[in-house]
Amino acid sequence: MKLELRGITKTFGSLVANDHIDLTVEAGEIHCLLGENGAGKSTLMNVLYGLYQADGGEIALDDEVQHFAGPGDAMRSGIGMVHQHFMLIPVFTVAENVMLGHEETRFGGRLDLAAARAKVREISDRFGFDVDPDALVDDLPVGVQQRVEIIKALARDAKVLVFDEPTAVLTPRETDELMAIMRQLKESGTSIVFITHKLREVREVADRITVIRLGKVVGEAAPTATNAELASLMVGRSVELTVQKKPADPGEAALSVRGLTVIDAAGQLVVNDVSFEVRRGEILAVAGVQGNGQTELTEALVGLQSRVEGSIMLDGVDFRGQSVRKILDAGVGFVPEDRKEDGLVGEFSIAENLMLDRADGAPFVKSGTLQLSYLADFAREKIAEFDVRTPSAETAVGRLSGGNQQKVVLARELSRELRLLVAAQPTRGVDVGSIEFIHKQIVAERDAGVPVVVVSTELDEVLALADRIMVMYRGKVVGIVPGDTPRSVLGLMMAGETPNTEGVAA
Repeated sequence: MKLELRGITKTFGSLVANDHIDLTVEAGEIHCLLGENGAGKSTLMNVLYGLYQADGGEIALDDEVQHFAGPGDAMRSGIGMVHQHFMLIPVFTVAENVMLGHEETRFGGRLDLAAARAKVREISDRFGFDVDPDALVDDLPVGVQQRVEIIKALARDAKVLVFDEPTAVLTPRETDELMAIMRQLKESGTSIVFITHKLREVREVADRITVIRLGKVVGEAAPTATNAELASLMVGRSVELTVQKKPADPGEAALSVRGLTVIDAAGQLVVNDVSFEVRRGEILAVAGVQGNGQTELTEALVGLQSRVEGSIMLDGVDFRGQSVRKILDAGVGFVPEDRKEDGLVGEFSIAENLMLDRADGAPFVKSGTLQLSYLADFAREKIAEFDVRTPSAETAVGRLSGGNQQKVVLARELSRELRLLVAAQPTRGVDVGSIEFIHKQIVAERDAGVPVVVVSTELDEVLALADRIMVMYRGKVVGIVPGDTPRSVLGLMMAGETPNTEGVAA
C-alpha cells in the first residue's frame, strides 16, 4: 500500500509542530523518518494514526484521500502502529491482547479465544516470531512483547506499519532481531515508517530517509549517506560525531562502592549487592536496558534513595545515609536523567537555576542577601562558556530547547570544584550538536582528574565515553569490562549473559 502525506500541518497554540510536511512511502518500502527529539516526527505519525487531527493537509492511501476521526478509522484503513511504550495488558495472555478491541464471539456470545490463538500462531509461524499465544505478556522479555505488538497490527490486516522509536527499550541483540523482522515485513509487501534518531540503525535498514528538523522536512537521503551527512541534515551544521579523547591516565580509586543494595518505595529489590570502584581521571560507564537498576544506583550515590545498604565511600568517607545537601556540598556533581523533574525549575530564570545548589551562602548570598550583580556576571560567563542559546540570562529555563536546558544543568554542576561527577542519561532528548558539546565537557572533567560515573542506555554513548564499562541486568552487575569491549559482547551482557570471553568479568 502506498502512503502519501501531503502538506500536513499541526499546531499546538503558537507552536508549529508540523509545517507543511510531504512524505511518500511506497508499497513494500522501509522509509525512515529521522530527526532529533522534538523535531515533530511522533506528532506527524499521531496525525497519520488518527490520534491528532491535522490543521492542514491530507492523507492518501493508494491515491485515495482518507479522513481519520480516530485510531479505529486508521486501523480499518490498514494503518498499524508499534508504539515506543507498548500498549499491552500485562496480566492478559498474548491471544487476549491480540483480540482486545476486536473480539470475535462464538455461540452464546462467548469470546472465540481459539480463533485468536490460531491467528497468533499463523502470524508467528509466517515470520518466525516464536510467540506462545497462551503466554502471559508480563512473563515475556521486552523484545518478545514488541513482537506481540507487531502481531496485533498484522492481525488487523495492517498494510502500513509505523514503528515509533522501536529500539529504545531493546538490547542490541533484540534490535538486530527487530531489523530482521522489518526486512521480512518489507518482503511480504508491508510498507514501513521507521521513526528514530539513531543513525546506525537508519543506515542499516532504510530504503529511503526523510529528515525533519523543527517541524519541517529539510532533506532526503539514501542509506548510503554517511553519519556525518545525516547528522548535518538533522542539526543544520557539520557535527563531530567521534568523541576526541586521549587514553585515560587514572590515579588511585576515589569512589568505592561495596555491597550496595537498594529497596524502592514499592518494596522491590532494585539494586542487588553491587560493588565497583572508580579511579581519579577515569570514566566508568554503566550500561544496560532502562529499568535494570541504573536509576536507583545513581540516586543512591547522591542520597536520593532512603532504603540503602552497603557502603559508598568517597575519598575514605562513607556517604551512605547522608543528605543530598551534604553530598553535593562535599563536591559531588549530579546530572539527573530527568532534567525537567530533578535538574531544573522551569519557571525560574537561567541565572536562578545556575545557583540552585549554592543558594545558601557565598558567593551568591551574603548576610542573607542575594548578590544580584555577582549572579548576573556569573550567569553571563556560564552562558558564553557553555554556549547556551538564549536571549538573556533572565529567560525562564523552561522556554529553552532540551539541549540548552541540559547545558544549563552541566554549567551549574561543573562550575565548582568536583570530587566526583555522576551523569545519568546526559544526552537524553538532546540534538546531535549538543551531544558533541556535552561529551567534550564530560571528557574534560576526566582529564582534570575527576572520577566520572556515566549512566546511559545508548550503547554508542557508552562506547564513546567509557574507559571501563559496568553492565547491569535486573539490579545486578553482569560484569565490568574495558571500554573497547566489542558491541556484540556488551549486547549479550545487557541480556543477562556473561560470555566466556577474555576481558569479561563475571
